[in-house]
Amino acid sequence: MKLNLFSISYAGLWGQHSLPLMEFISRASTLGYDGVMLAGKRPHLSLLDTTDETCELLCSILDEHQLKCFVIGAYTDFSVTTAEMPATELQINYVEQMARLASHLGAGVVRVFTAYSYSQENETPLASWRRLVGIFQEMCDRVTHLDVTLAIQNHHDVAIATPALLEFLSDIDRPNCKLGFDAWSPALRGENLYESALSAAPHTVITTNADYVRFPRFEYHPKLVNYSRTEVDMVRAVPFGDGFVDFEEFFRGLKDGGFDGIATYEMCSPLRGGGSLENLDRCAARYVDWMKPHDLTDQKAPAASVT
Repeated sequence: MKLNLFSISYAGLWGQHSLPLMEFISRASTLGYDGVMLAGKRPHLSLLDTTDETCELLCSILDEHQLKCFVIGAYTDFSVTTAEMPATELQINYVEQMARLASHLGAGVVRVFTAYSYSQENETPLASWRRLVGIFQEMCDRVTHLDVTLAIQNHHDVAIATPALLEFLSDIDRPNCKLGFDAWSPALRGENLYESALSAAPHTVITTNADYVRFPRFEYHPKLVNYSRTEVDMVRAVPFGDGFVDFEEFFRGLKDGGFDGIATYEMCSPLRGGGSLENLDRCAARYVDWMKPHDLTDQKAPAASVT
């Protein structure tokens, strides 16, 4: 597998240290990664800020550090909005422009999301499903000439369960629509990670990885001098291998299913140890160190410390 570092990890959006895109690329190389995934929004690869000259500079820096840009991370949510706002058209255009940037940078994949469940306040779940199938078919058709694959990450509510995601992909029925299949979502929802990964692997082009611990939550009732358990646990990101996600079984399922693609590490929420540059680097290096002895990397050189 090719090891990939997501620039969102150094974007500062959750209070962590922020690096400009060019510095992030240099850091990913020093930390031992094969390539990078660039976030398709500010402060990194925003359509508003990225020019042809920016792309040429990015290509030059990637070549200098012997890295590939494997993936562009697009941010979509196709939930229903007001009829007056052409939100769907705007997002389809956004994804198409992200695919153009990806093609320019040599990236073969644009990561996308489906929709959150609040879309179903205005339409039935089956209507949401049919509408999103049509949207994804149109996006795939619009980028097919760019030789770019759209990878649906199992993140948003619509088609989130792995059997539903595979059904959704089948309904889209486009050769340039695949999966960005991650472990944390099925792990939190109680799926069998080996079986889920095994079934998704033939359709998966990227996987994005982060590890978490979970803490039960309780509400105190003074009249009873007691607590009641709340339904949803709190989750916090931790260094890779320190959490509850069984990545050994997840990667075993992916490998047994034939996946040998792009394995990305991300730090996209508040992280144990804080948001200092030193802690981010330690966690990013830990991912490389964890993957190597598990025979999950093509890498030969060790991950380096960054000061």
